[in-house]
Amino acid sequence: MSTPPSPTPIMQHGGDLGAAATAFGIPVEDWLDLSTGINPIAYPIDVLSERTWQRLPQSGTLERLLATTRTAYGVADHLDIVATPGTQAAIQWLPIALAAKGQVAIRTPTYTEHATAWRIAGCDIVETQDLEALLSHPIAVIVNPNNPDGASVPPHQILDMWRGNADRQLLVIDEAFADCDPDVSAIPHVRDEPVAVLRSFGKFFGLAGLRLGFVVARPNLIADLARLIGPWAVSGPALDIGAAALADKDWIDRTRRDLFVDQVALDAILRRQGLDPMGSVPLFRLVEHPSARDIHRRLCEAGIWTRIFAFNPTWLRIGLPRTDSDRARLSDALAAC
Repeated sequence: MSTPPSPTPIMQHGGDLGAAATAFGIPVEDWLDLSTGINPIAYPIDVLSERTWQRLPQSGTLERLLATTRTAYGVADHLDIVATPGTQAAIQWLPIALAAKGQVAIRTPTYTEHATAWRIAGCDIVETQDLEALLSHPIAVIVNPNNPDGASVPPHQILDMWRGNADRQLLVIDEAFADCDPDVSAIPHVRDEPVAVLRSFGKFFGLAGLRLGFVVARPNLIADLARLIGPWAVSGPALDIGAAALADKDWIDRTRRDLFVDQVALDAILRRQGLDPMGSVPLFRLVEHPSARDIHRRLCEAGIWTRIFAFNPTWLRIGLPRTDSDRARLSDALAAC
């Protein structure tokens, strides 16, 4: 395969293969996309009835989804839930619902859309890696487990420190990758306090295109969010599929076990090539290497799309291959780097 003259495309987020296909002259369907933290083996979807597509989303279907979500996530009675068309939408709506002003502390480096949403709302962003400093601010945001490094903090540690903050207004905990290990979730431990927990449906269930997410918080904040979101924000198919998947405990338990097995296999591939995998999330691994950009480019030449970061040229994030053939393809390409 010839090396294209064009440089590696700038990446804002993972998952968009169009620019890579153009730059490297490889059709989209021939790529192995390891640029996201999305489960490549999706929850099986049965054919939906025509009525699901023809009718507006039904209130009873939404209520069924929320009841299933409450059980699946261990949401206490004193908290409410709102369904959103993906957690990205919730990230954008939360600053408006809070009518936030002043400083917002964000534990970084992390998913950059949090800072973008709060800046658009007129807030000043304070970036910090220090957990105690983060949780001393009136408004604080933490992604746990974090993206892109996969680091996680015990939920009781976050909540205990937050409860010592006399000026607290809102703590946002983005748990987009918490489905892989339920023990990392703060939801079962949240009291009647200013905490909003975001959950993503699409990553663990491998259905990111469905656009479904949730916010768990006190009823007053959920009511404000629901008013902002408006009616029919989540599609009827998403309501049906989300309720079925979140109730499927056998699939969930089996997938959690399988993901960790596949993660061990990925770690072995990386270590054989002198790469030290970091993180606690089985859906992706972060490696740090002085030639990360070159490794990324060489993998692109082999039709493998990984994730690089503008803010740290030594980082490379690699999603989880879940078949023997995909693991062999990645292993061979890394060996050739």
